[in-house]
Amino acid sequence: MMNGNSKQAVLERIYQATLTGNFHAKVENDPYLSPQESKTLVNAFWQNKHSWQGHYRNLLARWFANQASAWLNRQTEYVGLNNLRAIHSGAIITSNHFNPLENTAVRQAIRQVGHQRLFIVSQDTNLADRGLIRYLFWNYDILPIISSYPSIDYMGRTFPQYLKNVLQEGHWILIYPEQEMWFNYRKPRPLQRGAYYYAATNNVPIISCFVEIKTTSQIKNVEFYQTKYRVHILPPIYPDPQLSPKENSLRMRDRDYQQKKQAYEAAYHEPLTYTWEANDIAGWRGQPLAPLSYQDESIGVN
Repeated sequence: MMNGNSKQAVLERIYQATLTGNFHAKVENDPYLSPQESKTLVNAFWQNKHSWQGHYRNLLARWFANQASAWLNRQTEYVGLNNLRAIHSGAIITSNHFNPLENTAVRQAIRQVGHQRLFIVSQDTNLADRGLIRYLFWNYDILPIISSYPSIDYMGRTFPQYLKNVLQEGHWILIYPEQEMWFNYRKPRPLQRGAYYYAATNNVPIISCFVEIKTTSQIKNVEFYQTKYRVHILPPIYPDPQLSPKENSLRMRDRDYQQKKQAYEAAYHEPLTYTWEANDIAGWRGQPLAPLSYQDESIGVN
């Protein structure tokens, strides 16, 4: 969700989640959707997509997203672009998730190598947003998942088919395996297996990314300094044809986590632990959050 209000409460929930090791906790004030509301939103989304009006609005949304991505990432740095140039098929991109707009840095990275279109897997609650953000979610290249309730029919049949079609057309899909957004949290978190299962079953590579957040001396507001990004594009991870989808998904997930961990340690010149530190939230200049005692370096690689 796009929230412009104080982040103090959100950051306190992030802090509490790290203490309990719940690295996939929902910390934003996302709306609650009943099963019927979720089903209605997602069905309406696809009806819009399949209409000629939806096709026209998609062109406008993609143009706007590309222009906004270029503007927002004027100072963004890119490392490892050659890892993208070797990929000539559909692929799934994974990245850490800490800001509603950090996907623009990933979009701009792939545009650097001539790949013009980026699909993004997004939760159904984002379809309930308002204003310009709602327009973009409804009309950009979004693949919505139903997270509000178990949906065997949609998540087991409909969504995988949409995803497969996009990959077969040679497009790249951004999936956040950390699941929930933790605002400006610098550290890579443990990864859920879904993105890697989809890569394995569709025989496409994982484009492994880690976005480093650099705090500047410029003041953004009473709570934050301005930040800028450095996108690390890490070596792609391919399925092993000798392994089952489950085995592949576990292997690819664990390798991706290790690559993100190594990128973090190289970028910040410190070992990755999950002990709470004052600078875990990049750019924070608000009231201090309580220091910490939780640490487990093995989380996410089991």
